[in-house]
Amino acid sequence: MTAPVAAALEDLARAFPAERLARDPERLEAYGRDESDLGSYPPDVAVLVESAEEVREVFRIASAHRVPVVPVAARSGKSGGVLALHGGIAVSLERLNRILEISPEDLVARVEPGVITGQLQAAVEQHGLFYPPDPNSLEMCTIGGNVAENAGGPRALKYGVTREYVLGLTAVVPTGEIVKAGHRSIKGVAGYDLTGLFVGSEGTLGIVTEVTLKLLPRPRHVSTALVVFDSVATAARAVSRVLAQGVIPRCLELLDDVSLAAAAKTSPFRFPAGAGAALLVETDGNDEEGVFAEIVRVAEIVQGDASGEVIVAQNEAQRRDVWETRRYLSVNLKALHPKKLSEDIAVPRSRIPEMVERAKGIGARRGLVVATYGHAGDGNLHCNVLFDREDQRPQVDLAVAEILRAAVDLGGTITGEHGVGLAKRDFLEYEQGRELVALQRRLKAVFDPLGILNPGKIFPG
Repeated sequence: MTAPVAAALEDLARAFPAERLARDPERLEAYGRDESDLGSYPPDVAVLVESAEEVREVFRIASAHRVPVVPVAARSGKSGGVLALHGGIAVSLERLNRILEISPEDLVARVEPGVITGQLQAAVEQHGLFYPPDPNSLEMCTIGGNVAENAGGPRALKYGVTREYVLGLTAVVPTGEIVKAGHRSIKGVAGYDLTGLFVGSEGTLGIVTEVTLKLLPRPRHVSTALVVFDSVATAARAVSRVLAQGVIPRCLELLDDVSLAAAAKTSPFRFPAGAGAALLVETDGNDEEGVFAEIVRVAEIVQGDASGEVIVAQNEAQRRDVWETRRYLSVNLKALHPKKLSEDIAVPRSRIPEMVERAKGIGARRGLVVATYGHAGDGNLHCNVLFDREDQRPQVDLAVAEILRAAVDLGGTITGEHGVGLAKRDFLEYEQGRELVALQRRLKAVFDPLGILNPGKIFPG
């Protein structure tokens, strides 16, 4: 332990109750991991804060001793954004977990960052309301993490990502100010959009302690269908045709042939032999007949390209069966190969078939299998590089690098929703160029002049 860290620990011990300072190695190990499979980087101490003022106190101590600070909560992220690369202080927001307000009149909710996303969705639905962002980890991820990564999910095609629902927030910046950005009203254009700047900043500009979220009236009816195709190219053409006909489904999810093989292990549906892809389609609205008519229209649009009948869920149980085919896909892929590394690129919809083929080719040249699935409606694809042994990891890393560059070359991005974090920081300049990255570095320095907040994330070393 360095002298600055030891001094900071002494100050923290004077400022916080002992039960809210995690210092034993076993607890710190848990705070040193996320779902990125990038290794363990435990902090020197984790502080369980309960207010913005306490976060400010942590920053005061950290600034005095030049000790790194890393915000953490559920640690469900895929990009290594909460890993304490240089040790220091982990600021745990898990105790800031209250839903402060749900207002049906204003269609807003005020929440603390440690609120579980799925729990918020369930709470607002009791009021007939709807919070649309639905990351796959919604049963464990938190609103604060969603704000940090600008999380999306299958419903983003119709409803957008987290940024569209954050009206305002309170954040503590490393220089000690508690800033309140945004507003409670739906509209507001005064000044710079600092709310939007914090959303997606991956915990590098400040630590969010409260969020005001926009809600929608809950759609009363949902229809779900599963369509199988002979190839990804055919499925992608069907996606374009559906959107060109003026239908904007709530979800439009793509599974390639490898993904289907994995899904078939637990899915209640039997896929035709040789199936090369599938689309999971969902529509919603307030008129039951209209919603069903829209899913029927989608079925008619894609029927000519489909392999077999379009499966339309007839009840809620069948809807759950369809979604389990998708929700458990990440787990089922490990039944094909025990290890995998998932990357969440995004490309223009017209380039989806080419991107899938490039990813497969990249894997094949390195003796690896690549499974691709994701949100075809907005071009956000999850390319999963599957492998069996840890000694294959160098080839996996090379394959991932090629996949990320291919996405950029096709007019896309290295990340659609997981964030840059540690996992993709070395590829940011390839996408954005040196000048734009340098501008973002200068912007971070305004908020964090000492460079103590979540160092080593987003930007290349």
